[in-house]
Amino acid sequence: MSDKPLPEDYLSYPLRRYGMDHDRYDWSILPQRKPVVWPQRARVALWVVPALEWFPLNMAGVPFKPPGAMQTAYPDLRHYTLRDYGNRVGIFRIMEVLGAHRIAATVAVNAAVTLRYPALLQRCLQLGWEVIANGLDMDHLHHGGLDVQQEAHWIAQTLEILRQASGQPVRGWLSPAKSESFKTLDLLGQAGLDYVCDWVNDDMPYTLRTEGGPTVAMPHPVDMDDYTILVNNHHTEDDFRDQLIDHFDVLYRESSADNGRIMAISLHPWVIGQPYRIAALEQALAHIMKHRGVWPATGSQILDAWRGQHP
Repeated sequence: MSDKPLPEDYLSYPLRRYGMDHDRYDWSILPQRKPVVWPQRARVALWVVPALEWFPLNMAGVPFKPPGAMQTAYPDLRHYTLRDYGNRVGIFRIMEVLGAHRIAATVAVNAAVTLRYPALLQRCLQLGWEVIANGLDMDHLHHGGLDVQQEAHWIAQTLEILRQASGQPVRGWLSPAKSESFKTLDLLGQAGLDYVCDWVNDDMPYTLRTEGGPTVAMPHPVDMDDYTILVNNHHTEDDFRDQLIDHFDVLYRESSADNGRIMAISLHPWVIGQPYRIAALEQALAHIMKHRGVWPATGSQILDAWRGQHP
């Protein structure tokens, strides 16, 4: 331990200023914002987002292993085939549950899934689901050490594959593992994305500044997520059901016909699509949908309704 005095510039930070350390969005707190009125004056917009992912068997895991990555020595067929179960079996149970409640999902799709399972994407389109981009696959992570040109190429490649295969504009983006570089938002703005699902600091949409023009952060959760609750936190299926119900009940109590809220649910077919788990989703949605003033909507529908009041 040194007894020498600290240099005079030790606490000096040239970028120190009042407010936030970035200018991506204006600081605001939810109670002071302009209320949002949903179509038919619904109280809660219900946004269900299943993810169709592909995890390569020989994952590089750079700069980290995303949630759901391979765990054991190559070839980790046990975990690879479990993830694949979601695309072969589990997603169809989710489709059945959502269809029973006439809920059109917003499906986050790895471009690799589109190439490997074109019939699966077509089934999503037949159901009227919105397609948003979920990157190339779960081993192409966006991060600070990624070359900007390489990242721009990944984004362009992902959007080209998904837009061509779906025939949709693909307006939304969810980064694999929600991982971004400092340039990701600018590249997404330049690519014409209307909304991004990586930022989890709000219950409602808000505008993000990018070099390609404004885009919108949508409240896509990491906690109202089957993987987080059931796999990462090791909670039971009853816990998952109860947490969805509790989450909805609070939002419903806080909302009104003149001041709407969003409840987003993130699903992974290889998790919730298991036979012994699907009932938890069924029961939670039955509770939610029995309430008056619930608007099941896609991400673009919610975005357009919000933007109409926040131009």
